Amino acid sequence: MQYDHQGGDGDPATGGGRRPGRRPRKRRILIGAALALALAAGGGAAYAFGLFSDMGDPVSFGKIQESAAAEDIGSPGVLMPTGPKSSFVRTSRLPDGTQIAMTTLTGKKSGFTGDVWVWVPKEYDDPRYAKSGFPVLISLPGGRGYPRNYWGTGPGLGLQQAVIDGVKKGTSLPFILVMPVINADTKHHYDGSDIPGEPKMGTWMADDVPDFTRANFRTFTSRDGWAFMGSSSGGFGAFKDVLKYPDRFKAVIASGVDFVPDSPLWRGNREAMDENNPEKLAEKLIRQGGPDVYISFQIGTKESGRDLAEKFMREYGKGPVHTRLQVIQDGEHNGKSYVRGMREGSLEWISKVMQAPTPDPAVR
Repeated sequence: MQYDHQGGDGDPATGGGRRPGRRPRKRRILIGAALALALAAGGGAAYAFGLFSDMGDPVSFGKIQESAAAEDIGSPGVLMPTGPKSSFVRTSRLPDGTQIAMTTLTGKKSGFTGDVWVWVPKEYDDPRYAKSGFPVLISLPGGRGYPRNYWGTGPGLGLQQAVIDGVKKGTSLPFILVMPVINADTKHHYDGSDIPGEPKMGTWMADDVPDFTRANFRTFTSRDGWAFMGSSSGGFGAFKDVLKYPDRFKAVIASGVDFVPDSPLWRGNREAMDENNPEKLAEKLIRQGGPDVYISFQIGTKESGRDLAEKFMREYGKGPVHTRLQVIQDGEHNGKSYVRGMREGSLEWISKVMQAPTPDPAVR
């Protein structure tokens, strides 16, 4: 499936024909003026203009939390970082100064090693929230889903900016975005599942990635602080995990999603497939009577799949399975369309069912 991959950080092309060592006066003046303007607009703007780069530099998150953890003053229901800390390197910087960073994780439960990208909102380092947890939105890509996650490597798709803008407007919580790879190689797709005899990608996403997040960030102990979003094959994994582990995850935004496992690696293993089939999992959850889960499907009017989403909603959108459909006018099967759908409604919807961080009234 074709996706709108964006966000390459290549250097701008340079013109030829100049002698080595010569720097035209006009160019120096223009660069100086641009740098002054960028710095006047704020530090993040300098990076937005591409005037200098610190990509690949080490990054640490949550300096505020270190003193709070030392005093053991986290609020009730908040889990301070459990450690050990991961080593991150910066891969992108947004205009507001927030940054995307990457680390390589070896899952203790799955045994799989892959890269994970992380973005935290500005509020995370606000002293008012030093004792608070933050909601986590595990964000899964479609396409190959390896060795990159385009939600992390392509900030041009706008996911992080959508959260930033939503926080300013009061329509989004300040989510921590955790963006792992979803496949073990570029040749196969694994349905975000533990396919017998294959790498345990289901355990990687449902166990190792949350454990990694708890090790490094202030989170909530309740499932009210844990959700997924994903597109296409990543949407399937996200959608499936919320139904399979409703005691761990509460909600999902599933865009352009598949509805049944279809990897050829299953080799007809019907029992294993049923354990990872959203329809079977929804039936089981309805029979059990809960816990409640919340599913927002996103479908563009220029892609197929709306009939399947509506069929699932008719047959399984009852009892503890709460469903909705975000129709994206003129939307296609790509990340930019799905981020637009999030801006138009899904991000506000999921924010209403998730736990919000709480500022400390004693800190101003």
